[in-house]
Formats: sequence, C-alpha cells, structure tokens
Amino acid sequence: MGFEGLDRDAVSFYAELRADNTKTWWTANKARYDAAVRGPFEALGAELEPEFGAVKIFRPYRDVRFSADKTPYKLHIGMVSQATVAHYLQLSEEGLMLGGGVYDVPPAALARFREAVADPRTAEDLDALLAELRDAGFELMRDDALKTAPRGYPADHPRIELLQLRRLAVGRREPPADWMWTPDAYDIIADDWRTVSTWCAWLSETLGAELLEAAQSSRRGRSDRM
Repeated sequence: MGFEGLDRDAVSFYAELRADNTKTWWTANKARYDAAVRGPFEALGAELEPEFGAVKIFRPYRDVRFSADKTPYKLHIGMVSQATVAHYLQLSEEGLMLGGGVYDVPPAALARFREAVADPRTAEDLDALLAELRDAGFELMRDDALKTAPRGYPADHPRIELLQLRRLAVGRREPPADWMWTPDAYDIIADDWRTVSTWCAWLSETLGAELLEAAQSSRRGRSDRM
C-alpha cells in the first residue's frame, strides 16, 4: 500500500498515552499503534526515501536509565534521514514538527560554524539563507544555546544569537490539520524538507570536513564496541 495520509487517530493515541503512560495501556493498544501511528509513518518514509535518502523511524521506548522521568514510552513518533546532516519529522498530540540540520554538533564543526558566523564573507550569505527559512516558518532551535558569548567572542557581537548556538538545527511546528490525513501530506512534507535542504546544504558545504571526520570517528567507535 502506498502512502494515503497520516492517521487522525495518532493524535488521540498520544493524548491517551500521555494520560496513562504504562506498559498495561501500551500492551492493550499496541495493535492500534502499529496501524494508526507506525504504519502510515513507514509508508510516508518509503515515499520520501527516493529523494531524501534512507530514513530511520525511532523506537517508541524511552531511555530512562539516566532520567528522573521513568515513563516508558515516547509521546511522539520520529523519523530522520540517515545522513550526517539530516532531515527530521515528528508526529505527536500537538501535530507535526518538521526540521533538520545537525543536533549533536562535534566541537570542531561548532568552532567552524562560529568562524563562518563571524566572517563577513560568509555571514552575509548565512543571513540571507536564515531570512528565507524564517519566511517559510522555520526557526533555529535554541533549546541548548549558551547564555553568554562563547570563549573568544565579544558579548556585543552583532550575531551573538548565532554564536551562542550549540545545536545547528531548524524546525517549525504544524498543529493538527485536515491535510495531514490525506495523500496531500506527502507533497506538503516533502516541500518543507526541500526547504530544510537549503540549510542542510549550507552546513554540509561550510562544515563538511569537520562533520565527516566526526561521523567517521563515531562509526569507528561503534565498530570497536561490536
């Protein structure tokens, strides 16, 4: 079956899970999760892959080992393209979150980003790109930004808000809407991912060597542990 739209019941599923985030409730509703949440997400991913590359759908289980919150299940389903600079999609009770970039930025890549922000030769193009993204509804994610200037940069730098970033990702949210439950969802989501691609391309071009080196090091580390 091709993608026919996300399932409206996914919103209700996550609202009910939030109210009763237990193994008992999950077990009773596992077939509903497979049919209304994961199934349509997998079908959407299959249609996005030819243009955006292989995607990964995240497991529904939370890692509670180091968290004070011991509720076992995530209140959303997420999908990410399997690239160093990735596209992301999330569905929850609140609707969709679309975005992409680099969430966990290696130190060398973050240093290179700050150099590009401070360099007038690259900052002008970056400012224009960010303006286009804002016009399309995307904002830089600042949930982990520094409160002060990073070392080596003045607090009154004209682009201090960019220098403070530690996550190089953009995103925007869409509340539940009728188009999400129709085949039109593919076209709208794919178009948003194409917008995100402009940010991903800038990151890849500007930070490419640092990002590639970190990705290769990470893969070697995982191989060493196997």
